[in-house]
Amino acid sequence: MMSGDDSSLVMEDRGSNDEPKTPDFPKKTKTSYDVIIIGAGPAGYTAGIYCSRARHDTLIISGLLPGGQLMNTTDVENYPGFDEGIMGPDLMLTMRKQAERMNTTIIDDVVVNVDFRAKPFKVLTGSEEYEAKAVIVCTGATPRKIGIEGEQTFSGKGVSYCATCDGAFFRNQDIAVVGGGDTCMEEATFLTKFASKVHIIHRRDAFRASKIMQDRALSNENIEVHWNSVIEDIKGDQKVQQIILKDTKTGENKTLEMGGVFVAIGHEPNTELFKNQLEMDENGYIIQKQNTETSVKGVFTAGDVHDHRYRQAVTAAGFGCMSAIDVDKYLSEQK
Repeated sequence: MMSGDDSSLVMEDRGSNDEPKTPDFPKKTKTSYDVIIIGAGPAGYTAGIYCSRARHDTLIISGLLPGGQLMNTTDVENYPGFDEGIMGPDLMLTMRKQAERMNTTIIDDVVVNVDFRAKPFKVLTGSEEYEAKAVIVCTGATPRKIGIEGEQTFSGKGVSYCATCDGAFFRNQDIAVVGGGDTCMEEATFLTKFASKVHIIHRRDAFRASKIMQDRALSNENIEVHWNSVIEDIKGDQKVQQIILKDTKTGENKTLEMGGVFVAIGHEPNTELFKNQLEMDENGYIIQKQNTETSVKGVFTAGDVHDHRYRQAVTAAGFGCMSAIDVDKYLSEQK
């Protein structure tokens, strides 16, 4: 005979036919995959589509901003296949749905650590540890910001970080370009194709750009340079209409009517996670050793995380395709 209330507990747990109930254990999360893709922009989603179509069990870990920089972009007119353009978030949602339709698993989580020293590779998020036979790094790069409130307010509404992407939206308007390096000179020169005048805003009295790039910009009659100046504020209604310039020597402010502001002070590749694991150049971009493969065999990369030259959605998608094809070849050789 059982002591206490044990017998009554047993009777209460029985079903209508006095058969013991099966406990409801939580389902175990799947943690082992053929391919793990870190990052979910054009590169990550494209890589997912190709890897899944090649019948590889594929996981995308999206990161802080699923869809990448295009989630903060309004009109996208230079991505093929959309004759009337498409909103950046809509393009990313379409890519995500396509990847999911190919049976790619996508989780919206953040990778906090990786271990590429042994196989299977380990990828750790805040809540789970995953393993993979191959990894594709698609974490992108982040534009450096001016750091003022108006910049954030009008991001995608007249404030841009890519002249090639958005220059055509500012035809016959005055445009400001912030910076002083080669990227700034290149973007300012490019924007003269559309703008009535381009205003370079530089905080010092000399550029750091190469002489040939400086000469090209300074000799262009549609470019005006504002030396020793910083943008104190950006104002407007629905979009950028004015900038407030501050003279760094006198402290005086002046207001300029402006249709747009392009920030060209560089990008930071999102590679902090991979330091001491993958080989990088002096600016922190991951180096591709063999096609899209990194310094670690079985770890590949695609998009702005290695591409500091083009930085376009379509080239990121192209690199995503290339990395997936390289992964397929790698996994086939392992078998």
